Amino acid sequence: MQALFWQQPNYYGVDLTALYDTAFQGYFSQPVVDAFDPRLLVTPPITHTIDFTKIKEEEFYEINIPLNFTATMATRVHGLACWFDVLFNGSAVPRWLTTAPGAPTTHWYQLRCVLSQPLYVMAGQTITGNLNMVAHSAQSYTLNLTMSVKMWNGPGQAIMQTSSGRLDLKEPYYRLSQPQAYVWAQDQMQQMQQQVIPFFW
Repeated sequence: MQALFWQQPNYYGVDLTALYDTAFQGYFSQPVVDAFDPRLLVTPPITHTIDFTKIKEEEFYEINIPLNFTATMATRVHGLACWFDVLFNGSAVPRWLTTAPGAPTTHWYQLRCVLSQPLYVMAGQTITGNLNMVAHSAQSYTLNLTMSVKMWNGPGQAIMQTSSGRLDLKEPYYRLSQPQAYVWAQDQMQQMQQQVIPFFW
């Protein structure tokens, strides 16, 4: 993780560790924008529908989206993936625009809200939570994400495992891992193999 850079007590004679907490919070306040493999999803998607022909402007100032998922595998959940579909309901022909993972990639890509503390789930477990979106003066949203899963701590003893984060939609981290649309030439492939590409997750 990039924040580990700030755990170095002797970086060319400088102690960077005092900046670690701030850097850690900064990295996890940034939603990640990129195109990702849909096989990374560990639950079927849920939908939140907005009808633009009926909604009032003030209803956009704060949007609450309840979360309720069922895990399809035992794994660690690192956060919430978001995308949108739009129906252009024309008078003659309706048209759908989708930005979903696995669909042809658009310039909107997809969005991942990464939690600093992952959740551990088993197949069939329910993941609940809330995505609270609050509009701010920079014409964007602050995202308040909470996700929980019930853990069993012995026979008949359950505790809730919860992770939360606050992210600024106006300040995303553009990872943009979209595959190239063309075939690499042999010399380009050799050049790429010699590079170290940072990976944030």
